[in-house]
Amino acid sequence: MDLSRIKYVYFLGIGGIGMSALARYFLAMKKKVSGYDKTSTPLTLAMISEGIPIHFEENLQWVKSQISSGGLNKSETLIVYTPAIPAEHSELIFFRKNGFSLKKRSEVLGIISSEFLTVAVAGTHGKTTTTAMIAHILKHSGVDCTAFVGGIMTNYQTNVFIGSNNKNVKGKISTKPVFVVEADEYDRSFLTLYPHIAVITSMDADHLDIYGGKKNLVASFNLFASQIKEGGTLIHKKNLPLKFNSEKGLARKKISYSLNENAGFSASKIQIKSGRFFFNAEWNSDSFQKDKKNPPHVRAIENFELSVPGRHNVENALAAIATTLRLGIPVNKIKRALKTFRGVKRRFEFIINKKNMVFIDDYAHHPEELRACISAVKELYPLKKITGVFQPHLFSRTRDFADDFARSLELLDEIILLDIYPARELPVKGVNSKMLLDK
Repeated sequence: MDLSRIKYVYFLGIGGIGMSALARYFLAMKKKVSGYDKTSTPLTLAMISEGIPIHFEENLQWVKSQISSGGLNKSETLIVYTPAIPAEHSELIFFRKNGFSLKKRSEVLGIISSEFLTVAVAGTHGKTTTTAMIAHILKHSGVDCTAFVGGIMTNYQTNVFIGSNNKNVKGKISTKPVFVVEADEYDRSFLTLYPHIAVITSMDADHLDIYGGKKNLVASFNLFASQIKEGGTLIHKKNLPLKFNSEKGLARKKISYSLNENAGFSASKIQIKSGRFFFNAEWNSDSFQKDKKNPPHVRAIENFELSVPGRHNVENALAAIATTLRLGIPVNKIKRALKTFRGVKRRFEFIINKKNMVFIDDYAHHPEELRACISAVKELYPLKKITGVFQPHLFSRTRDFADDFARSLELLDEIILLDIYPARELPVKGVNSKMLLDK
């Protein structure tokens, strides 16, 4: 699809974090943009204030008036929808029956990214923060990049950067404009991307309603890794079940990172001072240049400072450091940028931070994310009582990982469980928060 010919873009499910970033991108590209969502939220209200009309009920007349008011035809109109929109949705049925061009969000991302040097960050957890770190380092270092992040970046109060592409990074791979995108494994969406640099943070079992089992999820991640462009790089947490190779003569590089393992990139001398994490980043010199005549030697960058807490975020920072070094960003700029990184909303976000009361909001909805979040709190506040308020997300995920959720939640001193948030799902008999509490 030639997006330059599109004049009007309509979004079904515009309030989603990924869909809203795409809507804002097309608005910046001077397209006429509007959309539907089921619920009004601060994000949809922000988009309305930015000039994007949004309605919150199925209304074919509203849609038709939006199209006709611009005098547009089908060839100039693109309908973007999320898989969360039910097949029986009246607007979706109307567009399909009347021959409009419909694309999933992931397909449109694939089209946009083909024009850029693309950095795609995937993983069942850790990808939003890592994507935001990479985007922030580039922005802070003066690289005019475009970025789509699966959360609101606290530094900028937005989930998208729109680059003018006038200034490009003088990288080691290409001088094309840089595009940083969070690559979502749900519904195999990330398979529309063919990045120059792919980052994989984790491959824990998740979305089993889509994949059926971990084996199929692992296969999709391996397929994603195989789509890296010639001359590109895979940056991955060590010991993931990846079968990466350079078949068909494609010259690709593979760099591992880990907090605790002997990897291409690792952290040392981790310390906590006044709620901030300090560490050294170490890497083998052959992470970037292979010299068969000489054994690899270890290089270190000392005194990284990170204000977002948790050892898991130190590990995310290692992935961001490796990525931006690969793009040619100077070490001193990376250090300065990470020091100013304030995180992503609802990822270990301090709502109250006083001596006698700390209230943290975190989006953790997978057992491993919960464990990382709670462990970070315990490390920061070893003498404090920790109460968790948890709302399980999806009946299927709660069912599939009930024992793992219970093990993570047991780390808390006290737990308050809310009813399961169903999102796109119908209730499953016997699956509820009381079941988790009993465990």
